[in-house]
Amino acid sequence: MAALPVFRWHLAPDGYATRRQLRAQGLRPSGQGVAAQLERPRRRRGPLIAYLYRIDVAKPVRPMTPGRWAALAKANATRRICPECRTDAGYTIPPSLGMCVTCAFLEPSQASRSA
Repeated sequence: MAALPVFRWHLAPDGYATRRQLRAQGLRPSGQGVAAQLERPRRRRGPLIAYLYRIDVAKPVRPMTPGRWAALAKANATRRICPECRTDAGYTIPPSLGMCVTCAFLEPSQASRSA
């Protein structure tokens, strides 16, 4: 197996892009392997690595189908429902809390009244 070409940060030649850069152009890697990598040096730890893909091999992003849109809407709606009070919080429930802000920071005196 051949070693990947390694480029310094901001010094990659034209024709390569990261996944995010491909997506911004409306492209996807389309099954191609990593073509090269970028290394950004850091002082106290190992370098940050970014994988690069060839733009000429990339294909257009697949369009969203009505079924995918429906599944995405259902998943996002589920993330808004508080598991404690079972109401729509109006925002995505933070994973760090695991419940809506109202339930997470309920005063102890209010907790005894609601139970």
